[in-house]
Amino acid sequence: MKILTLGAAGFIGSHLTHRLLQEGHAVVAVDLTIEKVAEYLDHPNLTFLQQDIRRPEWDLDGLAQDADLVIDLIAYANPGLYLRIPLEVFRLNFTENLKIAEACVRHGKRLIQFSTCEVYGRTAASLPNARVADPEDPIHGTFSEDTSEYILGPVSKHRWIYSCAKQLLERVLHAYGLEQGFNYTIIRPFNFIGPKIDFLPQSKQDIPRVFSFFMDALLNGTPMKLVNGGVSRRCYTYIDDAVECTYRIVQNSGGICDRQIFNIGSPDNEVSIRQMAETMREIYAAQFLDEPAPLPEIVSVPGEEFYGEGYDDSDRRIPNIAKARRLLGWEPRWNFRDALEATMRYYVTESQKNRVSSAAGNG
Repeated sequence: MKILTLGAAGFIGSHLTHRLLQEGHAVVAVDLTIEKVAEYLDHPNLTFLQQDIRRPEWDLDGLAQDADLVIDLIAYANPGLYLRIPLEVFRLNFTENLKIAEACVRHGKRLIQFSTCEVYGRTAASLPNARVADPEDPIHGTFSEDTSEYILGPVSKHRWIYSCAKQLLERVLHAYGLEQGFNYTIIRPFNFIGPKIDFLPQSKQDIPRVFSFFMDALLNGTPMKLVNGGVSRRCYTYIDDAVECTYRIVQNSGGICDRQIFNIGSPDNEVSIRQMAETMREIYAAQFLDEPAPLPEIVSVPGEEFYGEGYDDSDRRIPNIAKARRLLGWEPRWNFRDALEATMRYYVTESQKNRVSSAAGNG
């Protein structure tokens, strides 16, 4: 197939681009940056367009018309941005993505749209007046694509603008499917981790995703800060598992993914943010320190101090992946610890390379 991939040089996009090329597809890849796909730029089946999709003059219609399949991964997916630039988060995640979807509608092209597990919001058990027999029962934190209700915070908690933008985009795709027979598949990722998840070290302006913040702290000896004590829980999914599931959606054997929504996640890999910090520190000391050395302290900070005014968060997110198991025959293989070690190893290796390069440059 000839596949147009938008956001192809992001974390997920770079790994997916690699897989698509391995499978023999012709890929037209669009992104603002090239660093994460630099190693593939000479591949004969890759056409890379360094482009800001917000510029009105780029040839969206022509590229969509020429493709057999369009994959849209473009997003601001960083909680720090939801609070700092909420309008731009909405514009990119809804308005610009809608333009891509409508180009697919015009030209009759199938779209794979990456959304987010954040559309599910909070659990019912987390509400102030919740009356549930056992708040810790995983059933309260397990979300299904086609039946789960959404619970988001008030407008003043503008951290939810990302969730709302993605949810609205999903609803519009659904409406196009109903009224015009538009063929789409929506993917809701659950906390993917792996090499290239973020650039490290982070600048002071950036507030990276949890893994990246902790990894940066370990490499640089700064505190590992737990927002509101790190009690929120997540299910971490290794990027190789995520790409395998995504590729089965690309293949779409017998049209089984037409107008479907899929959770992609690892329900057995649930940990609290505090547990993640403690495990990463333990792994770092055991696997990556040549000699005993002080490790960063783990400290708790208020959410609004760390992120800013308007912060709120999901308390728990467990994916129900019964649909992916049934329709795609997919099962995540990576356990949490192995996924964490593999991801950490990548960044430790990159850090060592950078130190060697810097030392050589100074010499």
